[in-house]
Amino acid sequence: MPRLALVGNLCRDVVDGGPPRIGGGPYYAAWAWRALEARGMVFTRCGPDDRRAFSRHLISIGLPVVMLPGTSTTSFSFYYVDSTRVMTVEHAGDAWTSDDANAVTRGAWVHVAPLLRSDFPLQTIAALARGRRISFDGQGLVRAPEVGPLKLDANFDRDILRHLQVLKLAEEEAEVIGGVDELGVPEVLLTYGAKGSRVYYNGRWETVGAWPVATDPTGSGDAFSAAYVAGRSRGLSPISAARRATALVSAMLTRRVS
Repeated sequence: MPRLALVGNLCRDVVDGGPPRIGGGPYYAAWAWRALEARGMVFTRCGPDDRRAFSRHLISIGLPVVMLPGTSTTSFSFYYVDSTRVMTVEHAGDAWTSDDANAVTRGAWVHVAPLLRSDFPLQTIAALARGRRISFDGQGLVRAPEVGPLKLDANFDRDILRHLQVLKLAEEEAEVIGGVDELGVPEVLLTYGAKGSRVYYNGRWETVGAWPVATDPTGSGDAFSAAYVAGRSRGLSPISAARRATALVSAMLTRRVS
């Protein structure tokens, strides 16, 4: 069994009024792991109306996929102003349970890719952390599960943090939480989009190079997190893993720009 896994909901994205398309951490992470030739397994779900099409898209990438039953698909609409995303929550998807966590490979590095704060309650994160090293996307801390314009707040259960090895935060998420270097998480990835990223470990920050500006940078944060965890699972240091992840995202966005 692969000792690298990703857990999260797929979503339906409408970008700049275009046709709906597949999105979410599992989709973009799968592309990142394929590019890196990493042996990772994807555990995901969506609503029954999207299951066939989304499964086909995801499986075609070439990684092993476990599609759990789902009742609804998380849905977003958004557009970009320069590099700033303006997002609306159209629908919230299913929450993951402790029983769902039992399906995930033990002994693995696991990246948890929530879309909203309701996706992974504390009990589920605690179950996932048993026998696994957990990387967590911080949008699952600050994104309120409310339909309408996306709302960010710090009303999350801070007990979640003690179960994490890695926490990835976008700049705006870090501003909402505050005191990022005092959260008690061993490794923190702080991304600034085209301005690059910083990595916190062993009590200090290190700066990592930037990636190019793209009209549609959707999924770049997911790809960065997935590539970072792949590097750490192979024994790379945090800074080496972050540099490798930055190179992958740069290549991905360069293809979109060209």
